[in-house]
Amino acid sequence: MNSTLKALSPLDGRYKKHTDVLSTYFSEFGLILYRVNIEVEYFIALSETGITPLEGIGLKEKKLIREIVQNFSEEDALEIKKIERTTNHDVKAVEYFLKEKYSSLGLESQSEFIHFGLTSQDINNTAIPLSLRAFHFEQFIPRISNLIETLKSQSQEWHEITILARTHGQAASPTRLGKEWGVFIARLEAQLELMKTIPFSSKFGGATGNFNAHFAAYPDIDWHDFAEKFCSNLGLDRSNPTTQIEHYDNLAAYFDNFKRINTILIDLSRDVWTYISMDYFKQQIVDGEVGSSAMPHKVNPIDFENAEGNLGIANSIFQHLSIKLPISRLQRDLTDSTVLRNIGVPFGHGLIALNNLQKGLKKLIVNKKKIDQDLNNNWVVVAEAIQTILRREGYPKPYEALKDLTRTNNRINKETISDFIHTLNVPQLVKDELILLSPHNFVGR
Repeated sequence: MNSTLKALSPLDGRYKKHTDVLSTYFSEFGLILYRVNIEVEYFIALSETGITPLEGIGLKEKKLIREIVQNFSEEDALEIKKIERTTNHDVKAVEYFLKEKYSSLGLESQSEFIHFGLTSQDINNTAIPLSLRAFHFEQFIPRISNLIETLKSQSQEWHEITILARTHGQAASPTRLGKEWGVFIARLEAQLELMKTIPFSSKFGGATGNFNAHFAAYPDIDWHDFAEKFCSNLGLDRSNPTTQIEHYDNLAAYFDNFKRINTILIDLSRDVWTYISMDYFKQQIVDGEVGSSAMPHKVNPIDFENAEGNLGIANSIFQHLSIKLPISRLQRDLTDSTVLRNIGVPFGHGLIALNNLQKGLKKLIVNKKKIDQDLNNNWVVVAEAIQTILRREGYPKPYEALKDLTRTNNRINKETISDFIHTLNVPQLVKDELILLSPHNFVGR
């Protein structure tokens, strides 16, 4: 039995059903596959430069070597890991694996052009942003878009529902439930627009970024132009000039942008949690679920609590990644390599959070009775409207008048407000206007 009970991380244990999809991009297998893909595409790109030893690489050969990527299996990855036990170098193991594959295809004489002139980071710093780009468009954008669509649907459905607002936890001028959802929609969409401005950057430039070996072997080829086109064809922006490694500044910006999105989602989770605690929302009951091991009546807001917790973990890791990765001693140290192996972890926690938020939002049921009860119990909030209209009319010290009324009277209700309005020395038309005010209609636009 393939049990997850002994998994060290909950991403591969308890939450595996949420995160399995990420293994394609961020697992050891995923990284190896993307490395193989870069090596193959680089070899094909070299064959198109006019280099004499590769003139025999035609459409047939290109198809055959691309099939190595298309048919890449877990057994292939294990073979590379086996080679690595001897080389003690993960990228060199990929090179040796491909040389064996090329030889079996009758391309042994051209196989020395696999990884020609490259350093391992040319492969890693192209494979990793390529996998991140794939995750971004194939997983993240569809999921965050679905969440925003859920928020938009609820915002529209609840557009006319007036609720008591609370600033500093105290009763404040009413708002509309749909508008409050609109705040989160606007914030998320703004961050997604910012995210579009961040390129997925790769480093491709040889051992220290200068294509030293390439120019030594073939000085007449513009290798920088070659690299620009190679990266662009993969959908990546090439960083230049560089050291041995990518700057990681754009990667850090992406992580920081992701962190801001997560922060907005934490804010949403806490607000919904609070509305549930205020009884503004009920939650759909799922047969068989237990809210509390001791209290049978409880239906806990676990989806939003789970989302908040996982988003917090994700942001903690993103914080370290964005601070650490852009720093490397001189032309390169190895600290980036081990850190980069963890980039799938915060995305895993984020994916769990998105799934739980989506699940939790769809379980919400508006409790209009409780919402209206709160409005009816807080007529004091129309004091702002009354004193503002009185200011318009030139009434002397209207703010102070309403302050005296609301702070010296323990029970402000419809009658209290009505009695106060009738004592005002203002035209009857103004009194009629003030009388129409209520917590239900004092909501602005």
